[in-house]
Amino acid sequence: MYGVSGTGAVVGEEWGARAARSRALAVLRVRGRALGLAVLPAAVAVVLYAGGATGHFTGAGWDTARWVVTVLAILVLLAATAVALVVARARPAATPTVELSETAAPDLYRLVRDLADRLDVPAPSSIALTPDCDSWLEDRTHRAHRSLRTAPDGDGAPVLVIGSPFLWWMRVAELRAVLAPVVAGTGPAAHPDIAAARRFVRGLDAAVAVPETPGLDPFRRLGAHGVGQVARVLLRACRGHAGEMERGVAAAGSERAQTVDYGVRIVAQEQVGLAYAGWDRLLTRVALPAWRMGRWPAKLDAGVVSALTELSRRDRLADGFSSRLGERPACDLLEEPGAVDEATSLLAARLFHGGPAEAGPDWSPVEWSQYPEEVVDRKWRTDAARLHEVLDRLGVADSTAGSPSASGGPTLTRVMAHLSTTPPAPSTDTPDPEGRRASEDPQNSQDLQDPHDSEEAVPADPSADGLDDHLDDHLDDHLDDHLDDHLDDHLDDRLDDVLDDEPHANPAADALAAALSALLAREEAAREARAAAGAAEAAKTARTAAPAPGGTSPHVAVSGPDGPLPLFPLQPPRTGRDLLADHVTAMVCCAAVDTAEAAPGLDWLDGPALLVGGERTVDLGPRVLALVEDGDPEPLRAWLARTGVRPEKPVRLV
Repeated sequence: MYGVSGTGAVVGEEWGARAARSRALAVLRVRGRALGLAVLPAAVAVVLYAGGATGHFTGAGWDTARWVVTVLAILVLLAATAVALVVARARPAATPTVELSETAAPDLYRLVRDLADRLDVPAPSSIALTPDCDSWLEDRTHRAHRSLRTAPDGDGAPVLVIGSPFLWWMRVAELRAVLAPVVAGTGPAAHPDIAAARRFVRGLDAAVAVPETPGLDPFRRLGAHGVGQVARVLLRACRGHAGEMERGVAAAGSERAQTVDYGVRIVAQEQVGLAYAGWDRLLTRVALPAWRMGRWPAKLDAGVVSALTELSRRDRLADGFSSRLGERPACDLLEEPGAVDEATSLLAARLFHGGPAEAGPDWSPVEWSQYPEEVVDRKWRTDAARLHEVLDRLGVADSTAGSPSASGGPTLTRVMAHLSTTPPAPSTDTPDPEGRRASEDPQNSQDLQDPHDSEEAVPADPSADGLDDHLDDHLDDHLDDHLDDHLDDHLDDRLDDVLDDEPHANPAADALAAALSALLAREEAAREARAAAGAAEAAKTARTAAPAPGGTSPHVAVSGPDGPLPLFPLQPPRTGRDLLADHVTAMVCCAAVDTAEAAPGLDWLDGPALLVGGERTVDLGPRVLALVEDGDPEPLRAWLARTGVRPEKPVRLV
């Protein structure tokens, strides 16, 4: 049985390797045809000159042909040389990673080298981590990567990129089994034909993006567009062969890895899917609210373990997964797991949210123990303050002004009274409720109109008046244009979505959602302008200053992302009703914290949570939706009475 299994593996491996080499030769033939086409006019010119020297091609017509072909050959050779230089010098895209030196993870390097010895393949030149649930080999031998110090000093072997959540959730044996087919791919990658074909395809892919390089003058950009068109044609010609070549390499690596921990690999593949689900939930539900508040969780990978442990406690399908936690985790292979986790967490914030590259006053780390107070409570109070700011602009009066218990502060009763107010039915000669309120209240009319069309609308906004106090001086010149362009598109979409949807069950909520969306759009545009200015300043500093010898820690270096940030936005834009429901929920939570026995909390799978009596509240969302969608405050009033929340009491805002 062992002999049959081994023979099958060898046959499958040889078939995959042969298929990969055959496709690599097909890719190289595309390159050879392009080279032959480039030298064809020069070859014709040589034949014409040779015929003239031997007396075969004489006469005025042959002389003219020689001159025409010579000029054509020179032009084609110059164009081909330009294309070849751009393809060779263009910097291929590199995955943003946290690179680990051997001193930072000696046990992990030892595990990978032992695995390569068992598979009889070359060992990867180095190891890097990425905030993703995947692992692969990446070639970083290009001179541009070496100049940016993102490539190790090795013998040309690829870099092993490992998803950082794997190290914290998987056990050592599971990690070895998952990495086996990946490391086995270094064998086919070392073949000269496959390596040359990969370099050619990566060069073409990088050349296609050259016209988008900032800082090119019009003449160079025109030439870059021509080169990009040629590279796109060549890339289209070899795309199919390149894809089949990579499939052959993967098949050869998978067949070779069957001899290493095959049984453990089957179990480990289940952990890969579970880790991906936990990582996605942690980013979208837990990390994203913190990023929007200017804080980034410094231990995201450790949070994956807590999230998946909570999942195994709730879900019977995941039952038993937490029992693995008694075994040695793969993060023990690192010398400083905390420093590596912090570096990958910061990189994740850059990739998925577009945060700065370094911590600062407006971008500081937060520990999980501080998350409820520093993120959840602050988020609720910020949203509540924004909601009352919009109500002030709409001219909504405080319904508790005559109450003996009111003290003039923002109350939940004011929000509920406004959203539960039923306007009179419009007649044929009476404008709709939204238009009547806008015409009767000049402040409402001013706030809901497009700030791009009215010069008085933006200066009348208190947040716009104080905008210069929060922005750096270098943003003043282009911020107004950026805000106008952003708000034009955003307000049109928001007003169409919010005011034109049918049916209009709660017109007061529609008007409030539209005004709230406009204010959030203004704040988001200001944040994007600050981020763009900060990125430009950081890039300018990086070009003028020498790179620092260290990174996040003495043994950790981060290779930054290529292109604008964020590279992978997590969530699509939310509708006005969704934003309004979130803000009303935040106001309810603030009232519960200030007037009842409630506290902010963290749920590893759902993010910010309200704890009442130490238990997570799960029935608040439908009651808020009833108020926002239907204008029915009774379900929420019943919940407030049952939990002891006093809506007429003012709450503390930021």
